[in-house]
Amino acid sequence: MTLLITLFAAIICTVVWYAGAYKSNMKVGMLCWLYWGASIMWFVDAVFEYAEVKAEFFNPAPLDMLNDAYLGLSVVALGMLIWIVTVLVSDPKGVIKETLFQRNGTSKISDEN
Repeated sequence: MTLLITLFAAIICTVVWYAGAYKSNMKVGMLCWLYWGASIMWFVDAVFEYAEVKAEFFNPAPLDMLNDAYLGLSVVALGMLIWIVTVLVSDPKGVIKETLFQRNGTSKISDEN
């Protein structure tokens, strides 16, 4: 389940990036790398687990599947959190900087509109 969840997240993120986010400065490519890295990690884990338990690998207990699903969702959430913090710190559109350094209750962003 962890492999499937992170693989779906990586594919969706890659489609979003390819659809045009690569042109923006929101660092969607970094999110793709995070998810693809997690997918490769879970794939290697699955290969070694299959080598160890053979056919039992394909018959997991329901509780094990539930735990793996929670772990996969946690990895996706952690990747999103890392991405959000990176975007907020880099502030590619200058929104946070403008908000923090407002003078006299007006900002350049609202003046431009």
